[in-house]
Amino acid sequence: MKESKFKLKHYNFPVQLIMVIALALILGIFGIYFNIHDGSAQRDINLRNAAESAAHISQILQDTGMGPEEMIKEMDDLKESMNEIDVISVVGPDSKRLYHSNHELIDTVYDGTMPDFESNGNCYVVDEEGPSGPQRRAYAVIKGADGEESGFVMTVMLMSSIRERNLKVLFIFLSMIILAITAEFLITTGISKKVRGSLMGFEPDVFSAMYKIRDGILESLNEGVIAVNADSEVLFVNKAASKMISGGKEGDEQLSSGEKLISGILGKGEKESSIPVNLHNDVDIIMDRHPLTEDGRTVGAVGIMHDRTEYTRLAEDLAGTRFLVDSMRANNHDFTNKLHVIMGLIQMEMYDEALNYIQNITMVQRETISEIMKRVNCPALAALLIGKNARASELNIKFIFDKDSSLDAEDVRIPDDVLVTLTGNLIDNAFDAMNGKGSSFPMDSRNKELKVGIFSGDGSLRIKVEDNGPGIKEENLEHIFENGFSTKGDGRGIGLYQVKSIAEAYGGHIDVRSQEGTGTSFTLEFDGGKNKNV
Repeated sequence: MKESKFKLKHYNFPVQLIMVIALALILGIFGIYFNIHDGSAQRDINLRNAAESAAHISQILQDTGMGPEEMIKEMDDLKESMNEIDVISVVGPDSKRLYHSNHELIDTVYDGTMPDFESNGNCYVVDEEGPSGPQRRAYAVIKGADGEESGFVMTVMLMSSIRERNLKVLFIFLSMIILAITAEFLITTGISKKVRGSLMGFEPDVFSAMYKIRDGILESLNEGVIAVNADSEVLFVNKAASKMISGGKEGDEQLSSGEKLISGILGKGEKESSIPVNLHNDVDIIMDRHPLTEDGRTVGAVGIMHDRTEYTRLAEDLAGTRFLVDSMRANNHDFTNKLHVIMGLIQMEMYDEALNYIQNITMVQRETISEIMKRVNCPALAALLIGKNARASELNIKFIFDKDSSLDAEDVRIPDDVLVTLTGNLIDNAFDAMNGKGSSFPMDSRNKELKVGIFSGDGSLRIKVEDNGPGIKEENLEHIFENGFSTKGDGRGIGLYQVKSIAEAYGGHIDVRSQEGTGTSFTLEFDGGKNKNV
């Protein structure tokens, strides 16, 4: 199955997180900007209010003739009520400080910048440099009862204090942004895990694809499949099962028949295999029934129905495994003969000859095996070729592996078992031809050769199998891929038909060239650019 393009953890979670981060950053930036901007305006208002209040208090104290102690007390109270104000200074008409937040400067002469009330009005705010560095100042005039100027008030906010307050605002907003992102991260992670958990760890599109594939597979099976829940209600019936149990019935009657076939397993909770069932329409089937459990309890059951006639035929086809057993016995016999030769040479004290014999019989096979392992990056197919090499030796056939071959499993998208089936059938077909099965051209065993080449690249694949066998008669060439056609006797003729069917299913095609008395060449080709399966 191709890798999923849509991934919940690679799409849903990052998108939500990016959206939240972007939203938090936008809101945070605007919040910081407006807070600092509005804070600057508010600071000027506070400076002005403080200066005007101090000027008003000073005017009252001067008009009532209060002493310095009252002035200090009133101004200290005003300073304490305005936390943002760093300095309050009251200067008399003779430039003498009547009050200063730093009491040590009271009664000292003010030697700083003199305010310009004529140009800026009775109260104004300005940036200036002071003994403590850059400052934001507000000046307010003090007028006596006669309306004459009798001094001024200066209120100060240090720029270092302003920056500190701005940094605090920035820290608060950044903390809120981080908190929002963290909360979203935890929430999104939790939701993602919950959704993935409900989908059994699969991504949504993979889960959907698997569901469609499952239905496609189940519907394409020749075996009948029926599933029920814990209440014996039929949840699924594929076409084969529906056909087997229909008996001319439809709808509720058909479902009722299906329930009876499988519901008996629910109470037992144990698997039952090869249960013979005779349906009402005289169709004999063999049924396997499997309970479905979850957390130790039975939540349903699945029944798999096999047509007894078809089942018997398949069992007979599988009996062909005896050929594999015969091959293994022949290999064992050949190996034993070689051991006897070696033993005889040793007993005759012909050690050099024994050594040369061992080297001669193994050198070619070692080289072939080494080439296969080096050039075929597909363990299953490499194992097949090595086994066929051994079988060729037993049949006195020279097995030649094309040294230009190169197969990388990453280059093609054909399953390993399909590659094994295709290549194995072609090689076996060549073995049979060179062994004289179905041929009128006897061969000299010393001249039998089989050449195999496998080439891949950029998604394409080519498998070539050549033999110098008797060849195929011209009149048989157009029939060799038909199901059941064979010149080797009854029960054969499936291999090449299977090869052609599988090749076409994966978007490939097979080409055959043959000449009687010379040999045969089969070439399988798949072009990855033309077929999504390759």
